[in-house]
Amino acid sequence: MKTKISLLLGFILLLGINQAEAQRKRKKEKYDKAAAAETIVEFKKVDSGIAEFFEHAYGYAVFPSIGKGAIGIGGAAGKGVVYKDGAMTGGVNMTQISVGFQFGGQAYSEVIFFENAGAYQRFIENEFQFAAQASAVALKSGVSANAKYSNGVAVFTMAKGGLMYEASVGGQRFKFIPPSEMK
Repeated sequence: MKTKISLLLGFILLLGINQAEAQRKRKKEKYDKAAAAETIVEFKKVDSGIAEFFEHAYGYAVFPSIGKGAIGIGGAAGKGVVYKDGAMTGGVNMTQISVGFQFGGQAYSEVIFFENAGAYQRFIENEFQFAAQASAVALKSGVSANAKYSNGVAVFTMAKGGLMYEASVGGQRFKFIPPSEMK
């Protein structure tokens, strides 16, 4: 029994070290406007109806790649680009920590649309985070036709790969980075 517990604790420690290394590498990543543009094209290919959100939203944040991993305790992180009226207004960092029955890892893209100036302002003033029960629409053909804003935001995710399937965005926290601070 002690051996199993030791192995489990060792594995959790190794996962923590791996997550810390991944976080360190992410800090060196740049806010990639080209990758964000490619992500927008991919979202429109999967569901052409999402173009309406891109055209009519007050603003939006595009995360080309978010990495997520979990063994009981999970974490996710990614960098994105924020737009208003189709023009880049800054970058954004996203982090998420979750606890519960979970195992695996995945990579996905995410787009958050802001319906109005109030929702956009809350986001860029770093007063925005998703509640624990929040979820996103997992993008597939035609799904955007019935999607609605909730509290001024609409969230879409698109799986890139991995062994988890969920569209949960609960617990995500965001930090807006003005263009002058983007490196």
